[in-house]
Amino acid sequence: MSNTKVGPAIWGGLVVLLIAAQSGLCADEEFVPLFNGKNLDGWVNVNCAPQTWTVKDGMIFCTGIPTGVMRTEKMYENYILELEWQHTKPMGNAGLFLHSDPITAPGQPFTRSIEVQILDGQNTENYTSHGDVFAIHGATMRPDKPHPSGWMRSLPSERRCNPAGQWNHYRLDCRDGAIALAVNGKVVTRAYDAKPRKGYICLESEGGEVLYRNIRIHQLPSSNPPAEMVAKNAEPYRILYNGVDLRGWKVKPGDEGHWQSQDWVLDYDGKSEAEGDKSLWTEEEFGNFALIVDWRQPREPKAQQAPVMLPDGSEAVDAEGKPKTVEVKDAGDSGIYIRGSSNSQINIWNWPCGSGEIWGYRTDKNMPPEVRKAATPLLKADNSPGQWNRFVITAIGDTVTVVLNGKTVIKEAKLPGMPKKGLIALQHHGDPIQFANIYIKELN
Repeated sequence: MSNTKVGPAIWGGLVVLLIAAQSGLCADEEFVPLFNGKNLDGWVNVNCAPQTWTVKDGMIFCTGIPTGVMRTEKMYENYILELEWQHTKPMGNAGLFLHSDPITAPGQPFTRSIEVQILDGQNTENYTSHGDVFAIHGATMRPDKPHPSGWMRSLPSERRCNPAGQWNHYRLDCRDGAIALAVNGKVVTRAYDAKPRKGYICLESEGGEVLYRNIRIHQLPSSNPPAEMVAKNAEPYRILYNGVDLRGWKVKPGDEGHWQSQDWVLDYDGKSEAEGDKSLWTEEEFGNFALIVDWRQPREPKAQQAPVMLPDGSEAVDAEGKPKTVEVKDAGDSGIYIRGSSNSQINIWNWPCGSGEIWGYRTDKNMPPEVRKAATPLLKADNSPGQWNRFVITAIGDTVTVVLNGKTVIKEAKLPGMPKKGLIALQHHGDPIQFANIYIKELN
């Protein structure tokens, strides 16, 4: 047996190696950076203005305006993630999203994901500024201990975050749907059974200036989760509304103060004073595309009679030939023009047939019966007035499909004479309307 003594430095190194081995790491170099300290390569601005996310002095600087997210280009499943963050001012709000979808949830500025709270100076019985973990917008998880109000939210066992102006270190261990968060060196929050458990990683903008640095990841072996446990795959969508201003839209004299950017919501009061057409048009023309638009009618609905539409696009009449009507809760009228034409209008209203109808083609009696029928909604899929709805409008050649709230309401309608290319507009109809999450994917 050797009598060689082992010094403190060697023992310290052995301890480090032992800890690394126990955590599944062989050495520090197993981590790879998610942020290179120079630019935002590897990241995608999901729904924010260009100036929301910038890099300076080796840090990501987030203005907090508008509310939204920036995500990784790649999905991740099992991993250890480390980062440092600092709020520049007291009471700041931000977050880190795990297992995220690539774009925002309907009617929300955030994605379906598991959020790790990055908050300063706001503590109650139900939430803290010290590393809460919770599911948002359709994601699910199981807290490690019951929440005081029964929320799907894990609260930390200790309060270890430093206040604004000081750096904090987060270490996330994500494995097969289990999540463990260490705050400044100690695990304080745990959650289990996360769904999804594979997806994108996002940094959140939510009103407060925040700095991020030293973002790195060590990937662990996959457990090949089933499709229902995996976030949606990213598609090449880009935003048409940035949450800060109306860049990319034609704002005319008289529009000011009426078409307004209100954080992630584009609000219209229905009262533009512009001459002529008061609709809001894009500056750019589009040919074949898939367009996502969320919309909401904010006006208090009023009882009103509306015509009954038949499946062939005609309006029902009684035995005396008079139009049949039913009472609806009317909250206004609007729509979306595609390819630069009001004829190809995807309608937003409260008629019994529902939204998505292509007005200019359904009502044109010179069109063949099959065209008018195809321009009539197959079913009503609208949410109640005051609630958010999501259109996915696909235009390829002269064919249009409209999906509303996940249901196909217009299926491959042939629209003879529709221009091959044109602007997109949010329609003025004299009623208040709100839009959000406007994304476009151009198709070949």
